[in-house]
Amino acid sequence: MSACNARPAFSFEVYPPKSVAAAAALTRTIDHLAAAGPEFISVTYGANGSSRDSSLDVLRYIKDHTTVDAMAHLTCVGSSHAEASRLIRQFLDAGIRSFLAIRGDAPQGAIEGDTSFLGDLHSAGELVQLIHRVQTERVPYIETVIPGLPAARGVKTERSKVRIGVAAFPNGHPNSRSVTQDIDTLLAKQAAGANLAITQLFFHADDYLSFIQRARSAGVFFPILPGIMPVTSPNRLRRILQLSGEKLPAALSIELEVEPTEEGQRQIGIDHAVRLGQDVLAGGAPGLHLYAFNQHETVLSVLEGCGALPVPAAMP
Repeated sequence: MSACNARPAFSFEVYPPKSVAAAAALTRTIDHLAAAGPEFISVTYGANGSSRDSSLDVLRYIKDHTTVDAMAHLTCVGSSHAEASRLIRQFLDAGIRSFLAIRGDAPQGAIEGDTSFLGDLHSAGELVQLIHRVQTERVPYIETVIPGLPAARGVKTERSKVRIGVAAFPNGHPNSRSVTQDIDTLLAKQAAGANLAITQLFFHADDYLSFIQRARSAGVFFPILPGIMPVTSPNRLRRILQLSGEKLPAALSIELEVEPTEEGQRQIGIDHAVRLGQDVLAGGAPGLHLYAFNQHETVLSVLEGCGALPVPAAMP
């Protein structure tokens, strides 16, 4: 195996811009991320279609201006079957062949246990099935020319493959009652047709590695990418914990709080993410998925530290 082939695979997540200036900055970021050679770049999608057009614009930019696969996020929140089908077809018609299907979070102030915010689709597994169904209806078969018979056509029922990822939760989904339920949910997503999973962020390698061991023992066989987010400030850590419900990583929190400079905090976050990436790769992770926060410098520094980027050629 060559040194190039030995480098771990990786991918990135970005989110749609909220202004013209942010859009221009994001295209530059995507250019830098794409130049590193990721497996795909995923683009988040706001609940209730709040960023539908801007998400599609970013996906089109990735598809039209890079050689990287563009992955569209889709959620169950607020959509009827018809609306979700139209959106999926819109993405497919734009040339998108990779999706991340997630149930989506309840809006702020929602009553615990109330799932009315979901619309017609009540689980990521149902959304996975719908993506496959829309793809099947959109391209039911492919005609092929039969050599020697110019007027005849053969029919192939094999369609272009669609990559459908789903979320996995090493430390448990906030609404889960047990670890067993989390694994059962992942098995259901696999049965629905998912062929990839990306984990929510975690702070300790053992969280991911023990989860993988449980998932494999239960029969989950598709790749499960570890989702890693460089935490480069105390404010970012607090925001991440608020959104994810993860437990406070005490050592990292103390390091960030006592470091007085922004550059020092940034390096602490990079170093922590590098150690995390190295440990999960050593434990058998199939690659790394990095939450980029629409900036390229930090996540590329993490990949460099993990040995995932090409080594620059030596000067003669």
